[in-house]
Amino acid sequence: MDLHTSLWLFQATLASGLSLWLCIAVLNNLQAFRASVGAVGATMAMAPLRQAPAIDIPLLGRALHSPAWHRIALLLVVLLQVIAAGAALTGSYLLLAEADLVQARPWLNLALSAFLGFTFSMLLGGLWFGYWIRQEGLQLTHLVLVLWALLAFVVFNLPWA
Repeated sequence: MDLHTSLWLFQATLASGLSLWLCIAVLNNLQAFRASVGAVGATMAMAPLRQAPAIDIPLLGRALHSPAWHRIALLLVVLLQVIAAGAALTGSYLLLAEADLVQARPWLNLALSAFLGFTFSMLLGGLWFGYWIRQEGLQLTHLVLVLWALLAFVVFNLPWA
């Protein structure tokens, strides 16, 4: 196998995996919308900080208890996920069916931008609502997603690709 083919295979696998992951993320949030709103709402209401033993810090004044705000926050994430999934599927098709990275790259970069957008919205929202105190695993997940998007950007935009 030559270098060009091996790079194409790796990029096609990454693009396909990213596309499927994004589609499943959208599906999960739509299928379990109420549960997802509840999870977002718990973070925005800072509920984990109120669990025993309660952590009484000034940041608690930032808590948002309104279900409307919880739904709006999730809808923003889902909108960005839909954009990311659609762009990733388009880029994957162009990469797999057309074997054309030049045409696929803008779509894949759009997908990664939307991916970073919803990931940063969760990461920054979590930081605002103090989730690093009791939801460390969630914060680490968001940081790993940022890392994934950054590395995927490098892979799709390699100077020799």
